[in-house]
Amino acid sequence: MSADRLVDDLWGDDAPANPAGALQVKVSQLRRALDEAEPGARDLVVSIPPGYALRTGPEAVDAARFAQLTAEARETADPRAAAALLTDALALWRGTAYADFADEEFTAPAIARLDEQRLAALEQWAEARLELGEHSLLAGELAELTARHPLRERLRAAHIRALYLAGRQSEALADYADLRDRLADELGLDPSPDLVALYQAILHQDPALSTATTIRTNLPEPLGDLIGREEAVAEVRTLLEKSRLVTLTGSGGVGKTRLALETARGMIFPDGVWLVELAALSGSGLAEAIMAALEIQDTGGADRLAGALRSRNLMLVLDNCEHVIDDVAKLADTLLRQAPKLRILATSQEALALPGESVWSVPPLDVPSPTADLATLDQSSAVRLFVTRAKAAARDFTLDTDTAPAVAMLCRRLDGIPLALELAATRVRALGVHGLVARLDDRFRLLATGHRGAPPRQQTLTAMIDWSWELLGDPERIVLRRLAIHADGCTLDAAEAVCAVPDVLDLLSRLVDRSLVTVAHGPEGPRYRLLESVAAYCVDRMREAGEYDELLDRHRAYYTDLADQAHPHLYGPAQRTWLRRLDAEAANFRTALNLRLANRLTWYWFLRGRLTEARRSLETCLSQPGTASAERATALAWQAGIALLHGDTTDKTTRRETALALLDGDPAGKARAQWFLAYTATDLGDLAVATDLIDQALPVMRQYGDRWGEAAVLSVQAKLAHVRGDLSALGNAAQRSAEIFNALGERWGQLEATGWLGALAELTGDYDEAERRQRDGLVIAEELGLWTEVSTRLSWLGWIALQRGDYAQSRHLCERALRLAVEQAHVPGMVFAEMTLGFAARKDGLIELAETHLRGVLARTSPIDEANPPPHLPMVLAELGFAAGQRGALTEAVELHRRAFTTALTFDAPREHALVAEGLAGALAAAGEHGQAARLLGAAARVRTEKETPLAPAERVDVDRITAMVRAGLGEEAYDAEFKEGAERRFR
Repeated sequence: MSADRLVDDLWGDDAPANPAGALQVKVSQLRRALDEAEPGARDLVVSIPPGYALRTGPEAVDAARFAQLTAEARETADPRAAAALLTDALALWRGTAYADFADEEFTAPAIARLDEQRLAALEQWAEARLELGEHSLLAGELAELTARHPLRERLRAAHIRALYLAGRQSEALADYADLRDRLADELGLDPSPDLVALYQAILHQDPALSTATTIRTNLPEPLGDLIGREEAVAEVRTLLEKSRLVTLTGSGGVGKTRLALETARGMIFPDGVWLVELAALSGSGLAEAIMAALEIQDTGGADRLAGALRSRNLMLVLDNCEHVIDDVAKLADTLLRQAPKLRILATSQEALALPGESVWSVPPLDVPSPTADLATLDQSSAVRLFVTRAKAAARDFTLDTDTAPAVAMLCRRLDGIPLALELAATRVRALGVHGLVARLDDRFRLLATGHRGAPPRQQTLTAMIDWSWELLGDPERIVLRRLAIHADGCTLDAAEAVCAVPDVLDLLSRLVDRSLVTVAHGPEGPRYRLLESVAAYCVDRMREAGEYDELLDRHRAYYTDLADQAHPHLYGPAQRTWLRRLDAEAANFRTALNLRLANRLTWYWFLRGRLTEARRSLETCLSQPGTASAERATALAWQAGIALLHGDTTDKTTRRETALALLDGDPAGKARAQWFLAYTATDLGDLAVATDLIDQALPVMRQYGDRWGEAAVLSVQAKLAHVRGDLSALGNAAQRSAEIFNALGERWGQLEATGWLGALAELTGDYDEAERRQRDGLVIAEELGLWTEVSTRLSWLGWIALQRGDYAQSRHLCERALRLAVEQAHVPGMVFAEMTLGFAARKDGLIELAETHLRGVLARTSPIDEANPPPHLPMVLAELGFAAGQRGALTEAVELHRRAFTTALTFDAPREHALVAEGLAGALAAAGEHGQAARLLGAAARVRTEKETPLAPAERVDVDRITAMVRAGLGEEAYDAEFKEGAERRFR
C-alpha cells in the first residue's frame, strides 16, 4: 500500500505537518507491537516503494483461510464434511470484520464483501445441517439470524424448512407469509419460484421435503449447553469415523458423560444411537442392560445380543464402565467382532485395552493464567462454565473487576473440573464468589450439595472421589494417598522414595490408567500429579492412616538430598539440565524448605532471577532457632548479597562483616562469599569494598583449586576495570575469565565474560563486535532461561544502538529489558534499562519522557550514599542537565552538570570524567562562560586520547554542538588557546 494511501486512510484531511515522519512512527509502533506479540514478527512489515507491505502467507490471514474452507465445502458432496468445514470456517470469526475501523471509509468495501461471504457460508452451513437431520436445533438457531437479515431468501428458506421438519408447520407457514409481505412492502417483489415451491410443498406435506434419516435414539435431551467442549466434540466425532471403538477416559467429574452424549447427539446411524448407563450395574447383567436399551425382548445373553446386532448399523454409548471394566471389555470385543457395522463410544476412568481401541483422554476445562485480566478471562472455558452456572443460581451475579480475580482463582483451585465448578456455582447465591474462595481449603464441606436430579456420585465432591477410591485395592490406595504429600507433582524417583512400598511403578501405572493420577512426559522423564481436589481428599486419608508427619519428613529428606545433588552441577556443563529439573520441583522445595536446602538453592534462585523467593526463603530459615553455625553463616552471606540486588542497602556493612566473620573457619566457603558480596556491591557504588573483597578471595580460590571461583572473580575485576576505563585490565580479566569458563563448560560464566568483552568493544568504538558479543550472550541467557541476564543483554544492545544514534531501536530494546527486570525485581537491571531509555529519549528530543526515566533511575537507587555513590549517578545527572538546558532552564542545567562533575571525580573513571566535563562545558557555554567551557573541552579531549575511548556518534552530536557554541562565543584564536590550556590540566 502506498504511503500516500496510508496517510489518507489514517488522517484524511487532518494530516500532520510531517505526514511521512508521522507515518514512519506509526509503522515503527506497529512493528514493535508485532515483535512483542511474537519475536521476529516485526519483519512482517516491509518497506517497498512507494510504501509498505504486510508480508504474510495466506494461511496466516483468517480471511484467506475462511475463503479456502468455504470453497472446499462447496466442492464436497458429503453434507457431514461440508458442515464440519463450514463450522471451522465460521469459527474463525471473532465479531464483525474490521470492528475497530467500522466507521472508516477505506474499510467499507472490505467489510461488505466479508459480511456477504459470511452470510453465504451460514446459509450453506444451515442447508448441510438440514441434510443431517438437525432440524430442531436449526429452527431455534436461525431465528435470530433471520430477524437480522429478514430479506435473504436462501436463509429464510432454510429456516422455513427447519421449522416444518421440526414439526412446527404453522410457524413455517407464518414465516413464509412474513417474508412475502416484507418483499412486497419494502422491495415491491414477489418470493422466488423456489420459495413458492417450498411453500406449496409444506401445504401439501410433501414427503420429498425430508432428505435426512430419522434419528432413532434414547439419548436424553440436555438441560443446558455444553460449554468449552466444541473442539472436543469435533475431535471425538472424527475419531468415531475412523475407529469402531472410542473410549473417553478421565477423572471423575471431568465431563466424560456430557461429552459422550453431545458427541453422540450429532451422529446419524440407520439403526440409531443408544445410551446404556452402567453406573448402577454390579456383576452380571451387562448384555441384558444393552438389550433392554435396544428394546430387544428375547433373552440369551451375549450370544443373543451379538446375533441381534450382526446386521445392524448403530452406535452404542456405554457410560461409566470403570467398575465393570473387565466385563465391558469382554463383551465389547465379542460384539465388535460379530457386528461389523457397530460402533461403540465408551466412558470410563480407564481404557478397555482392546485391539483397535482409540482412547481420548478428556482434559479438565482450560483455566485462566494467574496474569489473566477481565478482558481475557472469557477465553477460559472453565470461567465461561462457572459464570453461566453462577448466573443461573444467582441472577445478580456478574463477572466484573471485583469478582474476576476470585473467579479465576476458584477455577484454578478446582483444576477446571466441570462437576466441581458446577457444584461451586450452586453456592454463589449464599456465599458469593469471594466467600467460596475463602472456604476452598474446606472444599469437601463446601461442595456437599449439588443438583437433586444428578446421580448420587455427582451430587457432592466427596461422593465423586469416593466412587473412584472404592474401586482401588489397598496397595493402590497407599500409593495414591502418599503421592498427595508432593506439591505440584513428582518424578518416579521421588514417588518411590516417599511412598516406600514395593512395585511403585506398577501401581502408578494402574492409577494413571484409572485417571486418578495424571502423567506428563518431558525431557527429564515422566512426572506424576494429582488434581488438587484429589490431593486434598488423599491428605485426609493420609491423616486418617496416621502417616502424615512421617511422610513430611521423608519428603523433606528427599528434596534436601536432591538440592545437594544439584548444587555442584549448577556451576558446570550440566547447568541447563539441572536448572530445568529444579524448575519442575519449585513447589516441592517450598514445602520442604530448611536452611540447608535454602543454601543449596540460592544460586539457582539467583540464576533464575527469583530474588524475592531467595530472600524470603533465607529470612524464613534464619528466623528459626537451632540451625548449624556453618549453614547459618553461609545463609547470612547469601542474604546480604541478595538484599543488595533487591536494592536494600540497610546495614549493608554490618550484614557483610557479620557473615564473613562467621566463615573464618571455612576459607574456601569464605572466598566464594567474598566474591558474591563483591559482585552484588559493584552496582551500588561500593567499588573499593568490592575491590578489597576480590583481592582477598582470588589467592584463596587459587590455593584451593576453585577454578569456577577464580573465573568469577576475574569477571568482577573486568567490571571494575570497565568502570575505571582501564581497557588493558578489562580485556585481560575478561579474556582470562572466558577461557576458564569455556574450559569448565559453564554457560552463565561464559555469558558474564562475553558481556565484558562486548563492553570492551563498545568502549573502543567497535560497535559491530560489541553487538555480536552481546547477542551471543543474549542467546545463552534465553537458552538457559536466565531472565535477569536476558534483561541485561537487551539493555546492552539498547546502549549500543544509542551510541550508534538509532534511538528508536534503543528504546524498543530497553523497554523489553525494563519489563523483564521489573518482573524479576532486579534493581541493577531496572537501572540499566531505564537509564538507557532516558538517554535515548533525550537525544531524540523527547525531553519530558527522558526526565521521567532519569528521575525514575534516581528513585530506584535512593537513598544514595554520598560517600559511595552508584557508578551510574554522574551520567544520569549529566543527562538531566542536558534535558534541563534543552527546555531552557539554564540555572538548573548548570547546577546538575556541576553536581555530575563533582560526583564523577569520586570515581577512578576517566570516561565518565570526560562525559560530564563535556556536559558541564555545554551548560557553562549556554550561561556565557565560554573560556571555562573551552578548557573543560580540552581536558576531556586529552582524557579520551590517553584512555583510547573515542566519542560515540551519539556523544559526538552533543560535543560538536557544544564546541560550535564555544567557538562562536570566543572566536577561533581564543578558543584554541583556552582549549590547549585545558588539555594541559588534570581533573581534580
